[in-house]
Amino acid sequence: MRLLIVDDEPLVRRSLERIFAKEGFEVQSAEDGIAGLKMWQEIGPDVVLLDVLMPGLTGPQVLQKIYPHKAKVILMSAYSGEYELESLRHLGVIDFISKPFGDVFEVVKRIKERIRNP
Repeated sequence: MRLLIVDDEPLVRRSLERIFAKEGFEVQSAEDGIAGLKMWQEIGPDVVLLDVLMPGLTGPQVLQKIYPHKAKVILMSAYSGEYELESLRHLGVIDFISKPFGDVFEVVKRIKERIRNP
């Protein structure tokens, strides 16, 4: 399964990359919305972990530019109050995860469950 991680925080990106690669995912990542949009168009991921607030393009802006798509999208942000999950479901968003992560392994478990049962 192809996974794209788009997040401007290097530590978040690297942590998720390593864990998902160990879980058998083909992992690609991008450091901002513009690079994320380009990578998305190139690899056609099955799942996208997308930060909400990033330089260049925000997560919702990336979704608007790439729509329609077939990927399952999980938004991530430290600013959980600014974006309503329901308002973005029509763009393919299946879940929202707040940062910082308390336990990254629990986050990975939750993401894997949401991928299987959107």
